[in-house]
Amino acid sequence: MRLHTLKPRPGSTHRVKRLGCGESSGHGKTSGKGHKGQKARSGGSLRLGFEGGQMPLIRRIPKRGFNNTAFTIDYAPVNLSSLEKLDVTGVIDEAVLRKAGLVDGKWAGVKILGGGDITKKLSLKVHALSASAREKVEKAGGTIEIVPLKLHPAPARGSRIATIEAARAAKK
Repeated sequence: MRLHTLKPRPGSTHRVKRLGCGESSGHGKTSGKGHKGQKARSGGSLRLGFEGGQMPLIRRIPKRGFNNTAFTIDYAPVNLSSLEKLDVTGVIDEAVLRKAGLVDGKWAGVKILGGGDITKKLSLKVHALSASAREKVEKAGGTIEIVPLKLHPAPARGSRIATIEAARAAKK
C-alpha cells in the first residue's frame, strides 16, 4: 500500500450536487427549491412544530402526570461476564473498573448485573447490585459491600457561620 494508491471505500463518498449551473443540469435556475415562497429564500426554514401561527399541537394538548427524571440515578452497568474476564486480585471497585475500561464517562455509580456466569471468588465494592448478580457472586463464594452514593448533600445549617466564627477567633 502506498499513499498514491489510497482510495475511499466504495459508497462512502457522494458526488456534490452542483446547483444553479444551467437548466439542462436539472438543478439550474431555482436550484431545486421551486418558485418563490418562504422555503425558497435563504434561511427560510420553519422551526420544529410551527403551524403557520395556529396554536401548535404541542401547546393544544394539556400537560399530564408527573415526571421524576431530574432525580433518577444513572448507574454504569457492568455484567458478571465482564468481571469473569477481568484479571484482578483484591477488591473490585469503581476505580479498578475504570482502569480496566469497563466503566467510562459520567455515571453516579456502578451497578453489577447478572449477565453471564461467574466462577471466581470476587470481592466487590459497588453502589448497586441486581438480585441475580448477588445470588451468583455469593454462590461462587464472593463478598459484596454496597457503597453509598456521594450525591453532594447540602451543607448542614449553620456550618458556614461556625467556620466564619472559628476563623475570626483564630485571628484574635
